[in-house]
Formats: sequence, structure tokens, C-alpha cells
Amino acid sequence: MNPSLDKPALNGLAAQSTSQAKVLVLGSMPGAISLLEQQYYAHPRNQFWPIMAEIGGFSANLSYQDKVEALNTRGVALWDVIASCQRSGSLDSAIRDEQPNDFAGFFATHSQLVAIGFNGAKAWQSFKRYVLPRNTLPSHIQLLNLPSTSPAYAAMSFAHKLKVWQQLKPFLL
Repeated sequence: MNPSLDKPALNGLAAQSTSQAKVLVLGSMPGAISLLEQQYYAHPRNQFWPIMAEIGGFSANLSYQDKVEALNTRGVALWDVIASCQRSGSLDSAIRDEQPNDFAGFFATHSQLVAIGFNGAKAWQSFKRYVLPRNTLPSHIQLLNLPSTSPAYAAMSFAHKLKVWQQLKPFLL
């Protein structure tokens, strides 16, 4: 028996978006610190906020709510592919029994989307497995595989990650 499956399911965070979002950045499932803080990318070594601040032209030192507002103002929505799962720790490799978020509902209320960026391989894999078979995406939406900003993914430098993440810049408001 897997002891992690005896624990209650972890539930993700609500989407941070406006109906005018042009870009949806999807993670897999928030890590333990993010769930505890109820904030996307709350781990102090996660490179998401420094990367998005650089791309979006705002300070990574803003309060969490101000950073989210800065992204929303630039047409960027944040969410995760997975709504709930079993997991011990924060690693994507430990995710089990995942249940996807309601993408049909999200897409119905976010008709301005032109790009979806996947923060890491697990987000892309889960999207392909759970979302694409059940949802027809408009052909104009670009799907962008981006390197994980997680501190667990140290194989790529910050500068290289930033360069790849710059693919989002043309879509920002």
C-alpha cells in the first residue's frame, strides 16, 4: 500500500486571470510552500517571478498580489493543469491520482487566449493526457513548452531559462 494515498488529496489554487487574458501559463501542481502560502511560485528559489518580472517589465520585489496584478494587466493568466492529486513533498515525479482542472469552463470564459505556456515537462504531459483529448483548442492558440522554473530543475541556467521564456513576450499586452 502506498502511504501517500492514505493522505487527503491536495487541492490546487484558483486561476489568477481576467477574461482578457491572452496568455495562460500552466504549471503542473503547486509545491508544498505554494500551497501553504496559497500563492503561485512561492518557493524563494523558484525562478518564475524573476523571469516574468524581466519579461513583463515589473519588479520581482512587489507583493504577491501586485505581481499577479502586473501579470493580469499584461494579459497573463496563471493556473495549473492539475486540480487535485496525491503527492508527498513537492516533486512532480511524486504526483499520483491527478485530476485535471475544468479547462472547458476556462476556455469558454477566456476567448482572447492566443498562447498557452507550460512551466515544465509535467505540465505539458498532463495537459496532453487530460486536457487535449477532452477539449478542442482553437487552431490559433500556440502551445509553448517552457523549461521549469522550479529550483528542482537546475540543469539549465537562469539566463537560458529567461531566453526560452522570452517566447511569451510578443503575446503580452
